Amino acid sequence: MRIRENLVRFISTFCYVGYLPLVPGTFGSIAGLGLFYILRNSPLLYISSVIFIIALGFAACGEAERIFREKDARCIVIDEVSGMLVSLAFLPYDIRLVIAAFVIFRILDITKPYPAGAIEKLKGSIGIMGDDLTVGVYTNIILQLFLRLTVFKAS
Repeated sequence: MRIRENLVRFISTFCYVGYLPLVPGTFGSIAGLGLFYILRNSPLLYISSVIFIIALGFAACGEAERIFREKDARCIVIDEVSGMLVSLAFLPYDIRLVIAAFVIFRILDITKPYPAGAIEKLKGSIGIMGDDLTVGVYTNIILQLFLRLTVFKAS
């Protein structure tokens, strides 16, 4: 049983990134940026990895909530990693877009526009993962629209 608990802690804190002392959600988002950078040149590997990480998050977060005895404990950051990866899906690599995605995602993650705030109130994995995935989709839509409605050219 201890092995299972340790595995849930490892997954939900995204390799213990969530234990960093200040702003763990921001560090989780930065970890997502790191994964994006590593996987950006292989669309199939990127999408497969995003699906896998989201599935891991859903599998672990409900149990993590029980282990940490707290609703969406601060150290649970796999949801931010997943949301950040969704934010950047199907976007060309350009450092300006990456920075914009990070800023927009963090602002939306903090403000929780509808229905993200309502989803966050749900129990278990759906509440933990759902709000960040919703905000990731919002961020991605904003950036996709920006790319299509401006003369911005990715480098």
